Amino acid sequence: MEKSHVVSIFRVLDKKEVRDLRKWIHSPAHNLRQDVSDLFEYLVAGQHLNSGKHLEKMKVFQALYPGKTYNDAEMRQAMYFLLRAVENFLVYNELLKDEVRSQATLVKVYRQRQLTKLFQKTIEEGWAIQQKQPHRNHQYFENEYLLQFEQYNYLSSLGRTVPLNLQEISDSNDIAFIINKLQVGCIILSHQKVFNANYRLGLLNHVLEFVENNSALLDNPAIAIYYFTFKASTEGDNELFFQKLKERVNLHGDLFPLQEIRSIYLFALNYCIGRMNTGELAYVVEAFDLYKQGLSKDIFLEDGLISRFTFRNIVAIGLQLKEYDWVETFIRQYQRFLEEKHRDSLVQFNLAHLHFEKKNYKQAMKLIAQFDYDDILITLVAKTMLLKMYYELDESNALESLIGSMKTYLQRKKIMGYHKDNYKNIIQYTKKLLKVAHYDKEQKQKLRQEIESVNPLTERKWLLLQLDNL
Repeated sequence: MEKSHVVSIFRVLDKKEVRDLRKWIHSPAHNLRQDVSDLFEYLVAGQHLNSGKHLEKMKVFQALYPGKTYNDAEMRQAMYFLLRAVENFLVYNELLKDEVRSQATLVKVYRQRQLTKLFQKTIEEGWAIQQKQPHRNHQYFENEYLLQFEQYNYLSSLGRTVPLNLQEISDSNDIAFIINKLQVGCIILSHQKVFNANYRLGLLNHVLEFVENNSALLDNPAIAIYYFTFKASTEGDNELFFQKLKERVNLHGDLFPLQEIRSIYLFALNYCIGRMNTGELAYVVEAFDLYKQGLSKDIFLEDGLISRFTFRNIVAIGLQLKEYDWVETFIRQYQRFLEEKHRDSLVQFNLAHLHFEKKNYKQAMKLIAQFDYDDILITLVAKTMLLKMYYELDESNALESLIGSMKTYLQRKKIMGYHKDNYKNIIQYTKKLLKVAHYDKEQKQKLRQEIESVNPLTERKWLLLQLDNL
């Protein structure tokens, strides 16, 4: 049963959850089967969850039903009822996390049972909890709608002359929908750029038009942030939308839960990276500022870990700005937040990148030679560093060999979006540099025009510098 769903769940529970689940399983309100309680205790005992031999069905069965002949149907039934009890426990705890939604559900129960005094008391408590909520994202307005709707159902039962809260219901419903639709639109745009996928946007264009025709809606921080994110992504040449987004994030970032504000920062960073990839170096500074702001607020830490992609991007941005001391400090301080299985390779790679930028080529090459990682893009960055070092050190044989291996690597690997085109362009224009005649000004000027106009090309600055040095 090592690969069973119930074992998978138990392996990710923390100690407090195990303690609470024990109370749940042993309560007759949730479980009446002794074998289910026994199975729970067996699984959480000692190192059973991490021992294959202790998870063999025959062994578990003997622990549950001593002296009985193994019966697979009986074993599977105990596992099934334990799984159901655990899933109910998880759902219950998840629902209770949202105090307002839980309160709105209780309000509905009291209304349906015509317990008027309890209804009034509970909905007042619900409103009080709602006003104390620290966040103003879509969930806040969805909960606002739930409470308003329960208030309406109660008021409408009192008689035709009672004033109803229909406008409040409509407004809260609209705001929740607009925020949700804009947020999903931003997620779709982000996904499309990486995976070249196409999605139907449904009512999104109507939502955008509605917001633009009702500009007061932009006073709502969530609507404004997702509106400006979407417009910045679709009208990238208009820098005003990005500046508006950055302004709103600075003003209202604390009105969003950590996971959501992290996504918002990543939307803004992806915009900067897109502009950087077209050669607009001012956005390197913008991205660096966003990363520093995020780090100061622990926005990029998720469950106590920093994504290896975020870690690498921060180093790369810092190095572009020649913030060598800052980058070295960052690597040393934040390496402990990397997943252990990736930590050594990533630290080695990023230190190699740091030495490369500082022109310590001997140390950089040594670290890259020891580098062993299965991430395609990181591997390509490492190969590109080698390409640049071989070129600058005039190691032509090694460079030719590397260019050939990079072309083969690009053909073999499924690299999507602008990444594949970018590295193909780097290879192509490095080869052209090798072939250009030093004395031919016309040929060099033509190559310069090509390098300046082609996109995407992340190594444009380096290629132009090598052309100037010919």
